[in-house]
Amino acid sequence: MNTGNTSRRMRTTLTAGASALGMAALAACGAADTGAASGGSDTVTIAVPSWVGAEANAAVAKHLLEEELDVEAELRQMDEPVAWDALDSGKADAILEDWGGVPKKEKRYVEERKTVVPAGDLGVTGHIGWFVPKYFADEHPDVTDWKNLDKYADELRTTESNGKGQLLEGSPSYTTHDDAIIKNLGLNLKTVYAGSESAQITQIRKYVEERKPFLTYWWTPQWLNAEIDFVEVELPEHTEGCDADPEEVACGYPDTPLQKYLNADFAENGGDAAEFLKNFRWSTEQQNQVAKWIAGDGMSAEDAAAQWVKENKDTWEKWLPKK
Repeated sequence: MNTGNTSRRMRTTLTAGASALGMAALAACGAADTGAASGGSDTVTIAVPSWVGAEANAAVAKHLLEEELDVEAELRQMDEPVAWDALDSGKADAILEDWGGVPKKEKRYVEERKTVVPAGDLGVTGHIGWFVPKYFADEHPDVTDWKNLDKYADELRTTESNGKGQLLEGSPSYTTHDDAIIKNLGLNLKTVYAGSESAQITQIRKYVEERKPFLTYWWTPQWLNAEIDFVEVELPEHTEGCDADPEEVACGYPDTPLQKYLNADFAENGGDAAEFLKNFRWSTEQQNQVAKWIAGDGMSAEDAAAQWVKENKDTWEKWLPKK
């Protein structure tokens, strides 16, 4: 689930694929036929970051592209840095949920090379932070102020945290400032990575079942928030530029309106498919519903997308190009 410059997030229920493999697959099977300038695209390749909210976006987009616009859609999982390289090269046509985790690539490809163009707001605002379970905050109300976290380091200690309080993390591929925040605030904490979004969720559920205290890097939107009550720990307020130097970060994370980006050639020549993806915009609640069906209820992404489309025509028909 990090931003201003780099505070955007970061989560994973999709099967994780190495970046190199993602690029190899793209090289073997190129991205969208951005086709003729007049005819638009016959195939669209969407880069899907490795968390379930991004999977929900892509699954719904794929369903509508294929069922309503007769355009084949290929979904390819890749981490954000690889996705940006693929957008630049034309091996991917779109990314539907960007948290701004690779600002240098964004600047290079959007502002300098002009090979990637903004495609509008997804309609979802992301936020990363440190969270504890409500039952722990109810017992110790002062834990929600970062200045008091060291008081609870012993209770947060695990076998993996080397005698310090544990800050549970998700995937190492997520962009975070947590090691710098811990160091610069002088906290007796250590980041411990579960390995993926799904592994982090499994660990969180185990702690909740056992009513154990825990501190975790977490984010919104996230479908699990409807199941488990989290309370955010107040870190020092995020101000413009406070995360400019990754080594010196001592502030919290900002709210981040999540963005879509398209390959520039596809944006110009992709016809109805490109217009549809520019128009794609839904709410946090809608994304969470599809994500919960996939990750929480065990539905396939295809079935979850079809169910949502069946129930929400008033929303998605506005995304279709006007004839």
